[in-house]
Amino acid sequence: MGSIAQTIVNLVEQTAFANLYWGNYVMIIVACIFLYLAIGRGFEPLLLVPIAFGMLLVNIYPAINEEGGLLHYFYLLDEWSILPSLIFMGVGAMTDFGPLIANPISFLLGAAAQFGVYMAYFLAMAMGFNGAAAAAISIIGGADGPTSIFLASKLGQTDLMGPIAVAAYSYMALVPLIQPPIMKAFTTKEERLIRMPQLRPVSKLEKILFPIVITIVVCMILPSTAPLIGMLMLGNLFRECGVTRQLQETAANALMYIVVILLGTSVGATTSAEAFLQMSTIKIVICGLIAFAFGTFGGIMLGKLLCKLTHGKINPLIGSAGVSAVPMAARVSQKVGAEEDPTNFLLMNAMGPNVAGVIGTAVAAGTFMAIFGV
Repeated sequence: MGSIAQTIVNLVEQTAFANLYWGNYVMIIVACIFLYLAIGRGFEPLLLVPIAFGMLLVNIYPAINEEGGLLHYFYLLDEWSILPSLIFMGVGAMTDFGPLIANPISFLLGAAAQFGVYMAYFLAMAMGFNGAAAAAISIIGGADGPTSIFLASKLGQTDLMGPIAVAAYSYMALVPLIQPPIMKAFTTKEERLIRMPQLRPVSKLEKILFPIVITIVVCMILPSTAPLIGMLMLGNLFRECGVTRQLQETAANALMYIVVILLGTSVGATTSAEAFLQMSTIKIVICGLIAFAFGTFGGIMLGKLLCKLTHGKINPLIGSAGVSAVPMAARVSQKVGAEEDPTNFLLMNAMGPNVAGVIGTAVAAGTFMAIFGV
């Protein structure tokens, strides 16, 4: 009987119930909320489902993210900047850069949306973070999860990578909720009703030359951006050159989805209660939200200025798409414009700033790496 009792005791001691503390249960509840938002409300399910499930796993069985655990090896691919770079290749292979080429002024709107990044940098410094940590946190303002992970790794902020990545991906998923109130608050009904002219046709030669020229120019100025900009442009070259269809399809589909699974679950697995339930996490979430709001605001304000300068030819709503959540931010610009006029089609015009925002956030990350000598 004694051996049976001891066996039962051993089994009970090995259950999660005997080894978790209140913080783990809080994080399990948060994971379930994320799963509801992803599955029940459709908020960016391809990102939130793996992130939330990784969060669930690590708070039930913390060893899964320790050395020797499955998700530990997924996480190493984040630390080595492999998965963020591959994500950029997939984005490039999926995205038509034609709207940006047809309307180069979109580069200015993408740059203006980085205003939130620099605002968050100084805010994080004021909250007590050191320079490198503040830089890693500030990239959340670009609504770009892979770049946030990439910069945090390069600047040696791996202890903050979990909260930074979760905040960045959460705000990416919540773009349809966060951006519209800001867009409506800082634009008039007349501005939202502006119809933009159809974009000019872009030749195949322009589309082939664009990724090559951008890679040379940007990487010559900021070589540290090569893993992101280089992979983004390589993926786009696969798409546009016309002789690598199989590579483009693989990068945009099979490889992209594999990387999203690995990246999402590994990011979620960094959110153990011990690491996540800290005051620094709350500060990061606050900084990220302010950065994202100011990024949207910066794009809108420049959009309004350009609207004045062009005598009403630019709808300021497309400025909000300058954050790099592709193509979600462009769709939000379309949706808000369509609420005023269902026949107003802004999506293609908004894709220009949206693509420019991806490049702009990578450039901002490269600038921080140059500042800190990485």
